Amino acid sequence: MISNIYEKVKKFIKKNHKDLIFYLVLLILLRVFTYPLPYYIYIGGGTIDLANRINLKSDEKGSYNLAYVSQINATIPTYLLSFLIDKWELTSIYNSTLDDEEDRNDIDRREKLYLEEANSNAIINAYKLAGRNINIKSNEYKVIYVSKDSDTDIEVGDTLVSVNDVPIKNNQEYKNYLSTLKLNDNLKVKVIRNNKEKECYAKLKEIDGEKVIGLYLVNVYDYDVEPEISLNFKNNESGPSGGFMLSLAIYDRLVDEDLTKGRKIVGTGTIDISGNIGEIGGVKYKIIGADSKKADIFFVPSENYQEAIDTKKKYNLKVEIVKVETLNEAISYLKENS
Repeated sequence: MISNIYEKVKKFIKKNHKDLIFYLVLLILLRVFTYPLPYYIYIGGGTIDLANRINLKSDEKGSYNLAYVSQINATIPTYLLSFLIDKWELTSIYNSTLDDEEDRNDIDRREKLYLEEANSNAIINAYKLAGRNINIKSNEYKVIYVSKDSDTDIEVGDTLVSVNDVPIKNNQEYKNYLSTLKLNDNLKVKVIRNNKEKECYAKLKEIDGEKVIGLYLVNVYDYDVEPEISLNFKNNESGPSGGFMLSLAIYDRLVDEDLTKGRKIVGTGTIDISGNIGEIGGVKYKIIGADSKKADIFFVPSENYQEAIDTKKKYNLKVEIVKVETLNEAISYLKENS
């Protein structure tokens, strides 16, 4: 029985060996060319019209746009091409991680929480500056990263409630309270996990001269606003770098004056609860993308300004680059340069 099967297999291989070799080589090549390497490749940029992301009445004749970077996961062919194509930039995946134990899923989850924080900060700033009704009811202080050197059972996604029964509502309260405690203290930390309160533990450590538990956290606010607003971001959109432009676009919808004056306005930058605009990555590709989409103005954080100017000169771009440090500065610029 076994010998008969063996003979049949042997005969089949002998008869079809050329086809089998072809498919085997094809499978090997397919695996080689699609095997993911621990790199991202920035390959360009573009713009997203915020009119498609904000559900709030608008009479603008121009547009506000997010700038984004297009990237692909590196494979062997694209890795090699990145050394030949001037506008492609290779970067290690570990440049996006906070430690060597994080993977792409950890990064994606953290970037989604950054987007939540950016969106709430954008709305709060816009409504306040426009003099519209906003009632901040509460905020959630969410864990976006737990250091591998920490000694705790707190998890990413937990909402921090209190430390040793002392309520914690923001980063300053968190740091101030930890600074009063003794190193190696065992702390009782209350969190909300899966909509239920849970008591966790954490040991207080010192890193770079600062007393810490080993957590990175973001604030996400709960509020009521008038008029009501909702946002429509796609599942593949995340991160904090669109917060500033989102706030600017919302502000223009809340005031009578059209600040766009028919212009295509693009920009990038984080925004905090006080309206300060922060540094971002990938500005080179965002400016190139904005210019290719015929942007009139590109707002850039002050920390990224020199790179932006250097990119404009190198590639002979036409877009006007404007340095801003606060949301107020951007509003003033648009009012004074119509």
